[in-house]
Amino acid sequence: MYKPNIPVISLLILSFAAVLLRSQSIYPSRYDGFVYKKRAASTDTVLIEAFYDPVCPDSRDSWAPLKQAVDHYGPTVVSLIVHTFPLPYHDNAFITSRVLHIVNDLNSSATYPLLEAFFKYQNQFYNAKTNNISRAAALDKVIGFASRTLGNSIQSAIRSGFSDTKTSIKTRVSFKYGCMRGVYGTPFFFVNGFLVPFSDDDMIDYNGWRKIIDPLTTKGKNEYPLTIF
Repeated sequence: MYKPNIPVISLLILSFAAVLLRSQSIYPSRYDGFVYKKRAASTDTVLIEAFYDPVCPDSRDSWAPLKQAVDHYGPTVVSLIVHTFPLPYHDNAFITSRVLHIVNDLNSSATYPLLEAFFKYQNQFYNAKTNNISRAAALDKVIGFASRTLGNSIQSAIRSGFSDTKTSIKTRVSFKYGCMRGVYGTPFFFVNGFLVPFSDDDMIDYNGWRKIIDPLTTKGKNEYPLTIF
C-alpha cells in the first residue's frame, strides 16, 4: 500500500468525500461489500471489514492470514465483509473491481474464488503489462480471465454486465464508501467499526489476527488479553 503524506492526503480525501456526499443523490439498495461465504454479517459476531484493491500486492499478501483467522472462528463468531477500493494509480483496479461486482450479482458463491484468482495471477494486470494495449483490450483481458476462472459459459453474462450502468455505480459506491470511512490505500481493516492499526512493514499475520479477535470473543480470552490501542 503506497502511503503518501498523511496530513495532505487526509485533507484531500475529506474534501473529496464531502463532494461525494453532496453528489450521491440516492442511497445504495443494500449495505456495500461482499459477505464472506454468504454468511450473514451480524452484530452478534465480531465484524471485520476489509478494503481491497484486486491488483494491489499488499491486499494480496494480507488475504491469506485474514482468511485463515476468519475460518478458524467460524460464522457464529466472526463475520467478514470485503469492500473493493480501486486505487487510481493502478490502471486496471476499477475494471477488476467492477467484474467482482458483476460476478457477485450473477453468483455470489463465485465472488471470492475470482478475487483469489486475481490475487494469484495479479501480475497479469499490473500497469506495465497493459500499458501498450487499449482500454478495450484490457477489458477483454479481464473478461477473459474471469470467464476462464469461473467457466466460459458465463462470459456473455459478464460482458453484458459491463454494459449495465448499475455495475459501474456499485463499484463507485464502494470507492465512495471507503473515502467516507477515511480509507486512502489498501488494505484497510476495521473491526466492529474501529480502524485496525496497520503498517506495510508489519503485515498482520494469522497470530496477529488471533490477538485482535480473541479478546473480543469467549474463545481464547485467556490466551490473548485485550489490548487498548
